[in-house]
Amino acid sequence: MANSLISVQIIPKTEKYEDVIPFVDAAIAIIDAAGVRYEVQPLETTMEGELSTLLQIIELMNQKMIDLGAINVITQVKILYQPTGITMGTLTEKYRG
Repeated sequence: MANSLISVQIIPKTEKYEDVIPFVDAAIAIIDAAGVRYEVQPLETTMEGELSTLLQIIELMNQKMIDLGAINVITQVKILYQPTGITMGTLTEKYRG
């Protein structure tokens, strides 16, 4: 079982203030390619997995933003670390119909 949930919001700054949605799509593609469980929400994406793996994914996401031409990147992260195991479903099951 996974030991961490990480919610991440990535905000790339572009030189000409272009639309950042393609950048965000590329960041989500990094998560998808990593093969971890994730859910996209309107303001952030939550990943489920091992803490070290999820932090590596965030590093790759940030580098991808620079590779795509962002000047810099603000990344907001929330981490729930629970060595005994945690899933997104554990926290949300009572709200799902």
